[in-house]
Amino acid sequence: MAQGWADERWTLSRERMLVADHLAVSLSIRGVWELLRRHGWSCQQPARRAVERGEAAVASWVKEIWPRAKPPPRRSGHGRTSRTKPPSR
Repeated sequence: MAQGWADERWTLSRERMLVADHLAVSLSIRGVWELLRRHGWSCQQPARRAVERGEAAVASWVKEIWPRAKPPPRRSGHGRTSRTKPPSR
């Protein structure tokens, strides 16, 4: 917000503008990403939770409904990679 943006997201485009303004160096978006990675930074997303979120309702859903909705675990062992093409021999 101190830079004049309406939100507090630090996008690569914004980082690129800051590097250009403060260091007088023109980098590509990928160059900014590589520079940040080289210095130990990583891409992160803030955890967003609605104020109205009902924790009890979420816990109930995870416990009761999610186990029925998620797919069954895959069988171990050899399997074919294509369901339409027979395995090559």
